Amino acid sequence: MKVTIKDSQILKTVNPDVIQAHLQATGWHETGRIYNDAGAIWRLKKDADTEYEILLPLQHDLGDYAERISDILKILETVETRSQVDILSEFITNYSNFTVQGVIMQIATPSIDSLSGEIILLGEVFEKLREIKTELADHDYILAIKAYQERLPIHCTGDLVKVDNHFILKNPHNFQIDNI
Repeated sequence: MKVTIKDSQILKTVNPDVIQAHLQATGWHETGRIYNDAGAIWRLKKDADTEYEILLPLQHDLGDYAERISDILKILETVETRSQVDILSEFITNYSNFTVQGVIMQIATPSIDSLSGEIILLGEVFEKLREIKTELADHDYILAIKAYQERLPIHCTGDLVKVDNHFILKNPHNFQIDNI
C-alpha cells in the first residue's frame, strides 16, 4: 500500500538544505534557480529515456511550500523505490508538539542536586521504532522509573529534534503512563 504524505504541518518542518544534501548524495544535479532564488531545479538522468526533475523550494514562507515538498516525496518514492514515509523520516530534523508513545529502555542515574535525569525510550517515529532521548524531572522522572521497572507503556509530548541520526525530545510535557 502506498501512503501519500499530505499533512502540511509535517511537510513544512522539512528543511530544504536536508533535501539538497540528499539529492547531491544520490546523484541529482542542480541545473538552475527560479524566481530570485526562491527555488532550485534538480535533475536526475536514470537512463537514455528517463529523466526526473524536482523543483526544490528554498524559502519556507512560500505559499505552496508543503505542496512542493509533497511533490518531491512522490518523485523520490518512484526513483528510489521506497515509501514516502521512509524518505520523510530521513528529512525531518524537528517536529514541534510531537506525541510519542513507547516504552522506556534506559534511565540514567539522577542528577546529584535534583531529581532529574536522562531517559531513553523506544517509540514510533514515522512508522519506525526509534530510540528517543529526553530529560525528565521531579514527578515525571519518578513516573519514568515506575514505567521502566514495570515495563509499562508511556506517552509524552515535546519537540522532536533529529541530531546526527539521533532523536531527542526537547521540552517534554504531559508525561503519562498508559492504562493506569
